[in-house]
Amino acid sequence: MITLYTWGTPNGRKVSIALEELGLAYEVKPIDITRDAQFSPEFLALNPNHKIPVIIDSDGPDGKPITLIESGAILLYLADKTGRLLPDDPRERCEAHQWLMFQMGSVGPMLGQAHHFLRFAPDVIPYAIDRYSKEAARIYGVLNTRLAGRDWLAGSAYSIADIASYPWLARHEWQGIDLARYPEVKRWFDSIAARPAVQRGMEIPR
Repeated sequence: MITLYTWGTPNGRKVSIALEELGLAYEVKPIDITRDAQFSPEFLALNPNHKIPVIIDSDGPDGKPITLIESGAILLYLADKTGRLLPDDPRERCEAHQWLMFQMGSVGPMLGQAHHFLRFAPDVIPYAIDRYSKEAARIYGVLNTRLAGRDWLAGSAYSIADIASYPWLARHEWQGIDLARYPEVKRWFDSIAARPAVQRGMEIPR
């Protein structure tokens, strides 16, 4: 059994989507970050970085429980555990790792900053709004170029690379982005949004 400590954020939803796609049994422990639950001593014992998501898998690689932090690492773990959601072909597998790292290094951090300065910052800071709005548009442009003529970000099949980016792009309106300006991204986005497992995963925690 996998225990998922999470909240309704893009990073949390990456993992719940993957768990739903893989059909793995899991239980949800909501960590209400709007009430600073991530700073509790109990959660600190799981993740010294005070971030969701966290998983505990009672059946780790050696048959013993394992605790994992960092959404990208968790996605890689789940893919390796099940032998799914990563290509078997070595070249395509490298591509999946590459676009997962693009999400971890660019999509999440930069779109997260756009969220903050466009929606949550206590003061209007024009420089920050301009900087991160432009960076969000640039990232969508990169993804649009990548997806031209292909169904998925990496290889010939849906993978954790797609799962990692989707929940961040699901908040495109928060980032001041009109998906119609990025038709390749919109096609990809709509395809993923139609998947039942994705719809279930996006509702976690209920």
